[in-house]
Amino acid sequence: MPAKVNYFQALSKLSKDMAKTKNHLKIGHLIVSTAMKTLKAKAAVVYLRDENDEQADQTTLAVQIGLSDKYVHTSPDQAVKIRPQLMKEGYIYYRDATTDKRLTNHKAKKAEGIGSILAMPMIDRGEMLGVLSIYTKEIRKFAQDEIDFLSILAERGGAEISNLFLVQKLRRQSKTFLDLAAGISQSLDIKSILQTMTEDMVESLKLKAVAVQLLEEDKRTLKRVACVGLSEKYMSKGPVRADKNMAAALKGETIIIKDVFTDEGTQYKKEKKEEGIASMLYVPIKSREEIIGVLIIYSSRKRKFTEDEISLVTALAYQGGLAINNACMYLDMEDNVRDLKENIWSHKCWF
Repeated sequence: MPAKVNYFQALSKLSKDMAKTKNHLKIGHLIVSTAMKTLKAKAAVVYLRDENDEQADQTTLAVQIGLSDKYVHTSPDQAVKIRPQLMKEGYIYYRDATTDKRLTNHKAKKAEGIGSILAMPMIDRGEMLGVLSIYTKEIRKFAQDEIDFLSILAERGGAEISNLFLVQKLRRQSKTFLDLAAGISQSLDIKSILQTMTEDMVESLKLKAVAVQLLEEDKRTLKRVACVGLSEKYMSKGPVRADKNMAAALKGETIIIKDVFTDEGTQYKKEKKEEGIASMLYVPIKSREEIIGVLIIYSSRKRKFTEDEISLVTALAYQGGLAINNACMYLDMEDNVRDLKENIWSHKCWF
């Protein structure tokens, strides 16, 4: 590579280009392009974790330049495996990718013409969002300024992508809340409102399923009045009783279950495993100062629900209770009007 490289100029151009786009894939493309061009590499890739995956146990290839389609599918889990070392050491250098024991698929790397690999974590606010890696044709030792440049590139790109994810998430959540509020103001069809609410929540929070369960008259069992994402087999597993977690929610507590299989208060664990449920969230639904049911959130993987997510679900549960309250008030008023009309008619008969 040239003796002198203007890293500042490369980073300055990248910042200007990233400011012009609001798409995380385009930003990823700008990052790999800058890495390849500046460091004279054979290829570069960006792997990103799922934006809702706090465990970082799932990553997907976001963008790549320079690698064949056949090669990029050989080891999709490598980014997850190296996460602890990346977080600890700041980067990983594979001098000879075709023989390094830390790597797999040596034959594929040799066939692809890969010599060395330098992998860098994309971190924002202490959280690893993904991995930026560059590949060279020859066996190459990277200078410290090259490592520093790639580190800044990964950090800058990670922060930009994280901000985009946050904005997109807030927009989805705001739309979900506003759609529900509009539905409540326009309709008294409670089942329709609650069903729409569950569907919007699954899409907005990237969930497996959402259900609304209201107390029966016996106050011990609950009836599912709205649901999306659960199979018929799971829903017919048996009566839903106010178990430990449900009972706590019916007393006004918000219950977070990070692992349904180790939680003592969870019922139907076998059925939940078959259904693919890993984490749950119980939020009470209140109407006229009385708790009448529970809004239940289901995640297909172990998930740490954020404060913002819990606040949104709580607000939606409140809105759901408000919709039920409005319908009850309307029905009460309708009965009163009917009684009033009957009384007025009888009074007319007195004359």
